[in-house]
Formats: sequence, C-alpha cells, structure tokens
Amino acid sequence: MKEYACALLVDDGHLLLGKRAPYRKTYASKWDVIGGCIEQGETREAALHRELQEEIAIVPQAAQWFATLSDPDVTPEDPPLYHFFRLERWSGTPGINNHEHTELAWIPLQQCGSWPDLARPEYPALFARLADFYSRQ
Repeated sequence: MKEYACALLVDDGHLLLGKRAPYRKTYASKWDVIGGCIEQGETREAALHRELQEEIAIVPQAAQWFATLSDPDVTPEDPPLYHFFRLERWSGTPGINNHEHTELAWIPLQQCGSWPDLARPEYPALFARLADFYSRQ
C-alpha cells in the first residue's frame, strides 16, 4: 500500500492549495494540498518535510497530524492512504519549486470546500473540519 504525507498549510485563515500539473498521472489540473509519497523507511513526518522542501521550498515546523483518508479511486484493491498534517509555521516563502504544480493559491478556509476542481471528493468535508478547528481557536 502506498502512503502519502500531505500538508494543510494555514496562514491567517487561508489554506494553501496547488493546482496539479496537466501531465500528472492522477488528478491532473486539479487543486490539491501539497505533499507526496512516503518512501520506504521514511516516517510520515520526514516525508512531509522532504516533500515541502521539494515542491514549495519551505521547511515545516511543528506539523500536527489532522486526518487520514484512503483513496479507492486510484487502486480499489489496495487504496493508498493520505495522512494530513496541520501546519501553521514554516521557514521560507511558499513558491513553486518543481514540476508538480502550475499554480499556488491561498484560499479562505470558509471557501475551500466549494473551490472548483478539487482533487478529491472528500476534501470539502476535510476542509470544513479544518475551518471548524480554527474557528474554535
């Protein structure tokens, strides 16, 4: 089973989403969170750290696990798992650093669930939970 570490980067009530490049194998041209595959022998946190450096040139600080979702649409017989981490602090300025995404956007948390062309149908519920978490802070 493949597993992925994914960042829910939140800054001033906004969530960072990236538009996947049109040539990506899965979810091409869809809006997604930033993250990637956990390599063999790598912890979820180490994968998150590596992926954020590779994709948007930031170094995460104090990521907190938030949710895990499976993705039966990719491989129903062995669905991958996506591990989502809340992240409010990092060093560096997020920017496109490789070929994974063509655009980045900071979306108000209250609007994330209705953002067009989201990669996963579970994202509106996940983003609503995230918005609720921050509304109680």
